[in-house]
Amino acid sequence: MSLDLHAAAPPEPGAPRAARHTRRRAASMTRLDLKYSPYLYVLPFFVIFAVFGVYPIAYTVWIALTDRSPLNSTISFVGMDNFVELITEDPQFWNAVVNTFGMFLLSTVPQLLLALMLANALNRKLRAQTFFRMAIAMPIITSTAVVALIFSMIYAKDFGLVNWLLDSVGLDPIDWRANRFASWFAISTMVDWRWVGYNALIYLAAMQSISKDTYEAAALDGASRRRQFWSITVPQLRPTIIFTLIISTIGGLQLFTEPLLFTSGSGGLSGGSEGQFQTITMYLLDVMNQRFRWGYAGAVALVLFVLIALMSAINYLLARRISSDK
Repeated sequence: MSLDLHAAAPPEPGAPRAARHTRRRAASMTRLDLKYSPYLYVLPFFVIFAVFGVYPIAYTVWIALTDRSPLNSTISFVGMDNFVELITEDPQFWNAVVNTFGMFLLSTVPQLLLALMLANALNRKLRAQTFFRMAIAMPIITSTAVVALIFSMIYAKDFGLVNWLLDSVGLDPIDWRANRFASWFAISTMVDWRWVGYNALIYLAAMQSISKDTYEAAALDGASRRRQFWSITVPQLRPTIIFTLIISTIGGLQLFTEPLLFTSGSGGLSGGSEGQFQTITMYLLDVMNQRFRWGYAGAVALVLFVLIALMSAINYLLARRISSDK
């Protein structure tokens, strides 16, 4: 009798048990993957946020409670003294607050209204539509230093374009840097020219997602273009308007580069001879780099943080209220 060497070998006694163990292990790894992998995916964001967000805020809080200065090797804990001095004994800080809010209102309100109107115009069928949409994005990529240089020449006292136009109609020239409200207006136009197109592109992108059937139904009911804009477009853009309002609030209260470059000569952080257009951020850098009071500068930074948070919350609530009323 010949042996069949190719016959299947009998299964090992432990093979089924090993297979079950492998399946259980794979199932356990799958459950762990589904449970913990999302946390691993978002972990880099929170690590970066902790390093560049939480730590600077915590360090600012600590330094604001001390008299930290590079001129003094010792650090003393002063508690709330910096905040008390800032709020009750520092008129220059309140001057900077008034300047900041004045330029914020002069720039933000026209900026968002112009952006909304411009986006509504570009949302229609126009010739060279792509060209116009690209053109409004040009100020965004233009260097802030170049923008400030051009607007400084436009608002120059002796040979500026604006004063030349005023003189041509019989009006006296304006010293745009010496006059407080004139400097606010000049800086606000600089900010508006730079950021109107940016907000218009955001509004335009949001308008593209609104169903055309809604406009066609409104047109059949006899609604004019103006009525369609206020009754359909604006309510549909409520989340986008709130977003741009909050972003503009944050940027407006942190205004720094435009007024700094608008200053002629040395002492740019002073915001003019009498601080007529010095903003909070300019005052913050002045306290930190000119007076070397780092603890006091930390208090200014925290107060600015609170002001931005309060104004953002107020704008959010007002935008929601206005949109819901309409």
